[in-house]
Amino acid sequence: MRILIFGGTGSVGRLVIEEALSRRHQITALVRSPQKVGDLASRITVVQGDALDARAVDKALGGQDVVIYALGAGHVRYTTLFSESTRVLLTAMAQHAVRRLICVTGVGAGETKGHGGFLYDRILYPLFTKGIYADKDKQESLIRDSHTDWTIVRPAPFRKDKPAGPLRA
Repeated sequence: MRILIFGGTGSVGRLVIEEALSRRHQITALVRSPQKVGDLASRITVVQGDALDARAVDKALGGQDVVIYALGAGHVRYTTLFSESTRVLLTAMAQHAVRRLICVTGVGAGETKGHGGFLYDRILYPLFTKGIYADKDKQESLIRDSHTDWTIVRPAPFRKDKPAGPLRA
């Protein structure tokens, strides 16, 4: 299978790339900074570009079977990155007839709002992540309203060390 990954240099995206490679999939990663791909660069196709750039997304999407969206927010508190890049991606997917989208958002989006526990819900969310998750809610609405075959995944925070077991679908 040919898989395009958004966010391949982040902690989640890198795990996804490694797992997909172990299953012998062909991986393309759209990345802003190709040097961050590191040791994986020789095993995947790297397309330099921004997820908000329609031309870069179009270039990366050609010939793909599925898109895995794993972009993170970095260290920002408020953003429109998720909703805007999803608009760009959904348009390109329709043009290329790519129907399958797997999108990683996170606990706190959609129906999981308010399920993060006392510390997260009462302190971290209102002070640090409220703006990010408002945009993730917009992103999820765009995906639900699209004509794609979609799956939204809302994991709890990921750790950078090696996973305890294999990733499962």
